[in-house]
Amino acid sequence: MATIELNESNLESTVTDNDIVIIDFWAPWCGPCKSFAPIYEEVSEKHPNVVFAKINTEDEQAIAAHFQIRSIPTLMVFREQIIIFAEAGMLPAAALEEVVERVQTLDMDKVRAEIEEAQAAEDAAAKDS
Repeated sequence: MATIELNESNLESTVTDNDIVIIDFWAPWCGPCKSFAPIYEEVSEKHPNVVFAKINTEDEQAIAAHFQIRSIPTLMVFREQIIIFAEAGMLPAAALEEVVERVQTLDMDKVRAEIEEAQAAEDAAAKDS
């Protein structure tokens, strides 16, 4: 699958309607973003079951602010609508492939349980203070 462009009108539905969505936050003036683009596109072609998307932070400043993007390129991965990976910087193809493989094999029941535990601990700490 080739990469798709995301914006305010299609971001939520893309994340909601797909199991795995990988987003590259980029800008046209960013040198590392330009270097990363062909790597990202190449890896996307190998994984038709994963949505590879791009968000132009210049055009979509509200989205970039919402996700607190401070550096580009930034890669963010959603699995079952949960952000499970977010990292600034360019990745070589092998590292991006490894991220995709790990995301695909992740036990999401375990992830949800860990999120619930962390939220319960946070709630308990807030009650105690």
